[in-house]
Amino acid sequence: MELISAIATAQGTGGVAIIRVSGDGALALAKKMFSRKGEYEPNRMYAGRIDCETLSDYGMCVYFKAPHSFTGEDTVEFHCHGGVEIARAVLKRTHDLGARPAEAGEFTRRAFLNGKLSLSAAEGLGEMISARSEAQVKAGYLLYGEKLTEEGKRLQSLLKECLAEVDADVDYPEEDLSAVTGEKVDGRLAVVEGGLSALLKQYRAGKRIREGVNVVLCGKPNAGKSSLLNALLGYDRAIVSSEAGTTRDCVEGSLELHGVLFLLTDTAGLREGEGAIEREGIRRARAAMERADVVVWVREDDEQPELPEGAALIVVASKSDLGEKREADVSVSAVTGEGIEELKELIFERGFGKENDGVFLMEERHYRAVGEAKEAVAAARRAIAEGLPSELYSEDIKRAYVALGLISGESATEDVISEIFSKFCVGK
Repeated sequence: MELISAIATAQGTGGVAIIRVSGDGALALAKKMFSRKGEYEPNRMYAGRIDCETLSDYGMCVYFKAPHSFTGEDTVEFHCHGGVEIARAVLKRTHDLGARPAEAGEFTRRAFLNGKLSLSAAEGLGEMISARSEAQVKAGYLLYGEKLTEEGKRLQSLLKECLAEVDADVDYPEEDLSAVTGEKVDGRLAVVEGGLSALLKQYRAGKRIREGVNVVLCGKPNAGKSSLLNALLGYDRAIVSSEAGTTRDCVEGSLELHGVLFLLTDTAGLREGEGAIEREGIRRARAAMERADVVVWVREDDEQPELPEGAALIVVASKSDLGEKREADVSVSAVTGEGIEELKELIFERGFGKENDGVFLMEERHYRAVGEAKEAVAAARRAIAEGLPSELYSEDIKRAYVALGLISGESATEDVISEIFSKFCVGK
């Protein structure tokens, strides 16, 4: 592969900057610009002078010998002092010596093409890099560790066994194995269908890990929504006033619970608006409720809100420090802090569920692939139940096998591969 190079660390002032070089001739390039004399032992860091012609820096160099490197190719990294100009000078020198600028995600793409990681593992790496919460890092790490690919290959292996049974039936028609074959194949397909269903159930949680859980605080004017938002966040984010209708627009803040990101929104009080601005605020409040995963209804009376379909409801009785008692899931006081931690646990439970270390489907691409595989398996099982010839339902089994191959990249198109790696930064 041709030689490429890029700055692998974030640009700006810092302690260390890393310039990565990968491809044929990486070690030869390093020997031309690093002061070490003699052989380079792989995976060992050497200290010395990095010669950039226009300037020099005292730093370090490490050589990774193919195939034992991230990309699977000969790779060299220069670790210089952090700073925009130093890193640029080192990078420019690698270009002068024959390396070309790497494209976005090209190092990781080469790792995929050289069999160092699957396509879903590469996506997991991207999730870790762009993570906004601890849970997203953990879920991305499971993807990067090939957990989803391993499950996909396990199910593919069962499908392959089904196809072997079908081939035996087709090759030896005189044995009249159709009924026995159908029973064996259906048993394996039932296991595959169960595995696919389990994966699909994890998409809801995976999507919320990636995008955050939308929690909307709503209720009548002056019910205590803004005070509750501030209490949940632990700082003053919303304006609090005894005057009804103070909140005219949605006020947002974020909160991390057990590693999962929750996006909180305080909304305008729901009533018949007295002016154009307040009516617009109420319209936006209702729109926010439509997008909510969890609606926190701050109750002042027995009125029940009209909830959007699919949203969980938590009824909160606020201002418990004033001695007001109302039927609710939890009573809270923004003044004393009573019930706030209990409310946080309710928000986590109803917005995300129990913590688990399962394999999450975080990408829409994975969800579609697993869904297509399940539909094909279901079609094959229907054909078996109807007593159709095995050569007919074998096509559905093959379709399921190919769909699962989209996860690892085995059957992904070049356009899909290019789109995935284009989302990475240069240097990764």
